[in-house]
Amino acid sequence: MKKFFNAIIVLIAFHSNSLISQEVEETVVVTSALVDTSEITNPLYVIDGEDVTDDATTSLGDAIDSYLGVSIADYGAAVGQPIIRGMSGPRVKILKNGMVNRDVSGLGVDHLNDVDLNDIGQIEIVKGPSSLLYANGTIGGIINVVDDVISPVDFDTREIKVGYEDQSVNDGDSKTINYRNNIGGFNFNFGYKDTDFGNYDIPNGAIIHSEEEHHDEDEHEDEDHGEEHHDEDMGYVNNSDFAVEATKFGISKTGDWGYLGFSFDNLESLYGIPFHGDEHGDEHGDEHGDDHDEDHDEDHEDEGHDEHGEERIFSTTDSETFNIKGSYNLNGTLVNSIDFNFRNSDYTLTEAHEEEEGHDDHGDEEEGHAPTVFANEATEYGASFDVSNENLSQNVVVNFVDEDNSIVGEEAFMNPANSEEFTIGYYMSKDFDSFNVDMGMRIDQIERSGSVTDEDHGDIDQYSIDDTTNSFAVSIGTDITDSLNISAGFASVERLPSVIELFMNGPHMATGRFEVGNPNLNSETSENFDISVNYQNDGFYANASFYITDVDNYIALIDEEEDHHMDEDEHHEDEEDHHEGEDEHHDEDDHDEHEHGHGNLIHANYVQEDAEFDGYEFEFGKAFEMNSGVLDLSFGRDVVNAEFSDGHYVPRINPSRNVYSMSYSTNDLIFKLQLKDVDKQKEIGEGETETDAYKMLDLRVTKTFILADNSELKISLFGRNLLDEVARNHSSFVKDEVPLPGKNVGVKFSLTF
Repeated sequence: MKKFFNAIIVLIAFHSNSLISQEVEETVVVTSALVDTSEITNPLYVIDGEDVTDDATTSLGDAIDSYLGVSIADYGAAVGQPIIRGMSGPRVKILKNGMVNRDVSGLGVDHLNDVDLNDIGQIEIVKGPSSLLYANGTIGGIINVVDDVISPVDFDTREIKVGYEDQSVNDGDSKTINYRNNIGGFNFNFGYKDTDFGNYDIPNGAIIHSEEEHHDEDEHEDEDHGEEHHDEDMGYVNNSDFAVEATKFGISKTGDWGYLGFSFDNLESLYGIPFHGDEHGDEHGDEHGDDHDEDHDEDHEDEGHDEHGEERIFSTTDSETFNIKGSYNLNGTLVNSIDFNFRNSDYTLTEAHEEEEGHDDHGDEEEGHAPTVFANEATEYGASFDVSNENLSQNVVVNFVDEDNSIVGEEAFMNPANSEEFTIGYYMSKDFDSFNVDMGMRIDQIERSGSVTDEDHGDIDQYSIDDTTNSFAVSIGTDITDSLNISAGFASVERLPSVIELFMNGPHMATGRFEVGNPNLNSETSENFDISVNYQNDGFYANASFYITDVDNYIALIDEEEDHHMDEDEHHEDEEDHHEGEDEHHDEDDHDEHEHGHGNLIHANYVQEDAEFDGYEFEFGKAFEMNSGVLDLSFGRDVVNAEFSDGHYVPRINPSRNVYSMSYSTNDLIFKLQLKDVDKQKEIGEGETETDAYKMLDLRVTKTFILADNSELKISLFGRNLLDEVARNHSSFVKDEVPLPGKNVGVKFSLTF
């Protein structure tokens, strides 16, 4: 049956995503690149691309962290994985022009979302399960990064844009060049960005060492005490550098029949990993003794990498993506148009030690410092059929994905795995006299295949999980008055466990844990209800959203000594069947027999228990019309609460925040000042520690100058964390060792001609 469906897809066309005009929580009607057939009342942000490109260059998560309901799980400045209403990881999908970005960010918290933010049109954030219309398993939501590298409309004029940026916090810079033109009826679009940031500054003494680090350092107190004190007060996070080079190129042709185009993009990056588990130190200490430590000391003296006596660890990424995208207007009695899309992506992330990067003379190969390569190869194609009529807006979507994940090398904590996904989706929207109804449903046939290696005996158990998930969402919106709108939505979303949650089985140094998945995990099923109220009148605006999300079989990574509060009756038998050697992992007498023993790593399992997420976001403000411009003052707050059914808190949930904003804008000047007041997080999961409150003050001033021949010079001055506060994200696995950057002042130039 699956082959039959796939054959149909090949015959009819390739995929693109539906397009819909949606309403933002601030009640500003904007156009989303996802669907354009109707208005949908789900909570949504559409962030203008210039708000991102005019500000400091950051990770994707940091770029949207100031929006209510959206936060970040960081691992240094390079890595900022987005969180939506407490949901993260595989529950939040990152899209690039409407299709899921197939990097390996889901295989490790120290892996970045490799998305090029150069010359983008907008970033769309759909919060809540209604985002199932665009990707499967999106219990949290989606983030869609949109550009016009494949333009559906003809470019009017030739445009060349060059840019330069300088930041103080990392003594780094960024350079861009973009070109677009219509030549002989074909649209050409080219973009290039080169960013090079060094280690970022933090307030002195901001680094906090874990109890495990202190325990290890006590054994060498006489030798390392002075160096430890120096590292804590050195004023920057060692090994927190980041460099990226991104190139994209696209060609398209348009006409009354529609449009057709292709694009190619390449992104290469290198970034330091500012904290890494110490299993290697224990393991090699046993094998090589003092000679190994002496070698490391010499390396650090030569290389300048003396962070806690460890060598530099870094990651390099390389991604190549080829896209075909288009739309064909049929104007038939049944099908109006077909949008189609094809994408082939090849992505690798290599984690290595400094001696692997041109330092062969150290002779460390025998010490086990081989690199680890994370790879993802994926092919995705499908089509969206507009079958709307005079009374009803409708779209039917089909989509197919074939994705291979592999981890090879020293820290290969999961065997290669494959996922195949086939989707049939339906969307409809109808306007009645007094209200609007939007409804979407999708059926996903998913097959995940992989294996688990028994650590003690070397046996390999093969698994194939073949299941069908069903998801449904409906929303109803109505205008109470000309100024007041209310909408309510319900969604039931099913998510199949990811390959990591199923087949993970090994030391994950980035989290400091020995993580064990479970091939018998059940699907997560989320039932979400949310209600939103929007008011706008005479410059005053207010909006509020309230939501409750019940998740059956919520999958969480729980430290072994804490997993007693999970549903042991339901999963104990499965763990015995598929992790027979697990008890031996906890036997200290047997530990040294394993070549890759646990060391100081915490043993953690992917287990399930019902959980409930609830919270709200609200904002109110006033826009004052002035002679020369508009002054806007606003206050907002967001809150997320998350508990398991037995009353324990879900781990790594960011605390509540108050956001104070002031902006002033004219035709050629934009001034923005924002204070983000983050509460102390006291509602902690098992094994977690409390995270202190902090205030983050950000500023941006952008001035545009019109030059001769309609050329445009734009200058942006920005400041981040102007109070130079010690700040940590509670959701970060390394919040103590890797705090957020300190005060950052920078300038950005952009010349368009």
